[in-house]
Amino acid sequence: MGVFLSKPEPPPPPPSPFFSEPWRKIKWGDNQSALQYVKEYRPQNENQQLRILLHGPPGAGKSSFINSVQSVLHGRMYTQALENNTFQGHFTKKYTTYKIQKERSDTFYPFVFNDIMGLGEGKGVHVEDVKLALKGHVMEGYRFNPQSRLSEDDRFYNKSPTANDKVHVLVCVIDASKLSMKEEVLQKIKDIRAEASDLGIPQVVIFTKPDRVCPEIEADVKNVYKVKILKKKLEKFSVEVGIPMKCIFPVKNYHEEIDIDSDVDSLILSALRNIINFGDDNLNFKQSAERLERLNKA
Repeated sequence: MGVFLSKPEPPPPPPSPFFSEPWRKIKWGDNQSALQYVKEYRPQNENQQLRILLHGPPGAGKSSFINSVQSVLHGRMYTQALENNTFQGHFTKKYTTYKIQKERSDTFYPFVFNDIMGLGEGKGVHVEDVKLALKGHVMEGYRFNPQSRLSEDDRFYNKSPTANDKVHVLVCVIDASKLSMKEEVLQKIKDIRAEASDLGIPQVVIFTKPDRVCPEIEADVKNVYKVKILKKKLEKFSVEVGIPMKCIFPVKNYHEEIDIDSDVDSLILSALRNIINFGDDNLNFKQSAERLERLNKA
C-alpha cells in the first residue's frame, strides 16, 4: 500500500515594500504653478527679506539643497554653494548668506539661505552660535569655532540685528540613508529646536538622499511617498525631535545629474513652497504683533 505525502505549502510571498496608496500626494512633473508661486512670492513689507537657516550633521546636503533650489529656479544646473564629496569633516566653515538672482542681474528673490558648519560629534558648530544666528547676532563671514561661541566683543557680533538679520525659518537637513544618529548630535538638534520654538521660529526637516534608502526610490523617485521604509525613518525622527510629519519633506538633491529632471524638481519645489509659506506666516504674525504693540503705546 503506497504512502501519499502531502505537498508542502509554498512559502508566503514577501511583504510588499510599497503602500497601496502614496501617503502624501504631489503633482509629479507638473511644476509650473509651484514654480510661478515661488517666483511671484513677495513679503507684505516691500523691503522685508525672508531668512532661511540650514543646519544639520556634516555631509547631510545643506549646500547641495541650496544649489538644487537655485537649479530649479534657473532651469539649469547651478552651483553657488560649494559642495564636497570626499571631505570627511566639516566643509562649511563660515556663516554664509546665499541670495538667488532673478532673470535680471540686478534683482534677487526676497528669500535667502544661510549655511553653517555641520553639527558634528565632538566637533562642529557650537550650539550657542546657532542660537545667536537665530536672533540675528551672527554677521556674514564669521568663522565658526567648535570650542567657543561668538563673543559680544567680536567684530562679527551684530549687537543691533534688524528684522532682516533674524531667522524666519529653521531647516534641519538630515541624510535619510544614515541608519542612526549619534545621541550627541540628536541632542544638539533638540537644543536648537527648543531655542527656535521659544523665539517663535517655524521648523522644517529636509530628508536628503532618499534614493540611497532603497532601490525602489533609486529606480523611480516618484516612489518616495510609496515606500514603507522611508516613511518609518521620517516617523522615527519626528518622534525623536518632536517635529510633526507635515513639516518633514524628503528631497533628492541634484548630485550626479548634469540636466534638471521634472520629478526631482517636484520634490524640491514642494519643500521650498512650504518653507516659504511657514516663514511668511511667521513674518506676518510678528509684524501684526508689532503693529498692535505700537497702537497700544500710542
